[in-house]
Amino acid sequence: MATVAPNPDGVSCDVAVCGGGLVGATLALALAELALDVVLIEAHPFGTFGQPSFDDRTTALSNGSRRIFDALRVWPLLEREATAIRRIHVSDRGRFGFARLDAAEQGLSALGFVVVNRAIGAALWRRLEDSSVRILAPAKVRGMQLVDGRQRIECDLGAQGSASVAAKLAIAADGAQSALREAAGIGAQTWNYDQTALVTNVLTQRFHDHVAYERFTPSGPLALLPMSEGRVGLIWTVTPDVAQSVVQANDAEFLARLQDAFGFRLGRFMRVGARQLYPLALTRADEHVADRLAIVGNAAQTLHPIAGQGFNLGLRDAASLAEVLADGRAQQPDAFDPGDGLWLERYREWRQADRTNIVRFTDGLVRLFAQPLGPIKALRDVGMLAFDLMPAAKGALSQLSLGAAGRIPKLARGASLL
Repeated sequence: MATVAPNPDGVSCDVAVCGGGLVGATLALALAELALDVVLIEAHPFGTFGQPSFDDRTTALSNGSRRIFDALRVWPLLEREATAIRRIHVSDRGRFGFARLDAAEQGLSALGFVVVNRAIGAALWRRLEDSSVRILAPAKVRGMQLVDGRQRIECDLGAQGSASVAAKLAIAADGAQSALREAAGIGAQTWNYDQTALVTNVLTQRFHDHVAYERFTPSGPLALLPMSEGRVGLIWTVTPDVAQSVVQANDAEFLARLQDAFGFRLGRFMRVGARQLYPLALTRADEHVADRLAIVGNAAQTLHPIAGQGFNLGLRDAASLAEVLADGRAQQPDAFDPGDGLWLERYREWRQADRTNIVRFTDGLVRLFAQPLGPIKALRDVGMLAFDLMPAAKGALSQLSLGAAGRIPKLARGASLL
């Protein structure tokens, strides 16, 4: 890794990745494996935990995501921090519907792994330090325009002045409010769920036994994910007014309300950590490519956390784009242009089905379990029970971690890009 010094003549590179969060940092590492000249532009100082996605939230990594990290030599730095999900239990509070998924029944050692985002960020930084990726940080993007066949990204460096990065290919990995996407004139559609995710860690009386719970309650879905030291990561979806009252409650009141919502399957809830709130919405970019621009991760789509698919989908964006560029480099070793429209179109076509299916799946769950009508509740409970009795359906759902449709990226299968 090298830092990019301000240069009045600007900086040139093959690929500029804008956004050093979890997806952007992973993609930068993957592209460096292809011997491409990569500049990573990040708004926060490199090596600090100011990056918003490197917070104390927990992420459920699918098996495909674990393989991506393994192929990029990130997983060995994360493994001790990861807790395996060996079973999943889904239920409808106060009703008869439930469904279970067991890793052993699917021939898997785990259905996924729970890791704190802060730990993922630290592991990615360590790998970036040993890579050829050049870092421009802290740098805030002020604009981007196509000049002489390159995307020229203008950055504000604060006290250090400004910098210009000219890239054959620019990659927007800068979140739901993407500055690069906006600079390219690409809009996004947003549907506000009028829900808020309350996120925290809780210590339980009984050991979680590596079971992840998803319980649907009248106020919204409640997920408990197994963590280290006997803790569970809580993602509790509620309406904004309820969120404020719950987050402001003292610890004893909060734990009592959580106990009432979840029950005693894990015994009593003993202690709770710091609580944070995150408004929830579905955002979809109108386009996922433009002239010498590719859009990945939350800049392309942000999802409700109900099924834990958002980050895994974004990581497949990164793995797919890296593979398309690896194939292009192999086909044109002497004249490879990563921003050529041919490769961008292949990336767009590849990701379309997976994105569409995961968005529909996640959004459909949100709407299904938000229905207050008795007949709808009865039908979904019957559906869960039917799923619980169908091995083929369970097998199909367990494969969702590798992608919802079409070709699975090499990295998600544990294979090298080269």
